[in-house]
Amino acid sequence: MPFHLYILFSKKLDRFYVGATGNLQKRLEKHLNSSAGFTSKARDWTLIYSEEYERKEDAFKREKQIKLWKSRKMIEALIDKEV
Repeated sequence: MPFHLYILFSKKLDRFYVGATGNLQKRLEKHLNSSAGFTSKARDWTLIYSEEYERKEDAFKREKQIKLWKSRKMIEALIDKEV
């Protein structure tokens, strides 16, 4: 089973959300229907980027790497394939 690093975007919040999961579709549905946590602040999350990994550890390592950037510009460059 593949694992995914994913980036969501909310127009309402004008914010990105970075995560990793083993079931991308189910996780997106959970974000859209959640009543707790950061993603519960909006219901318009759209998947704008993902990477697939064979190992869970690799997907979560990549998630941590991107979160450590703390940079909207770098996330936007990644989405535009410039990183």
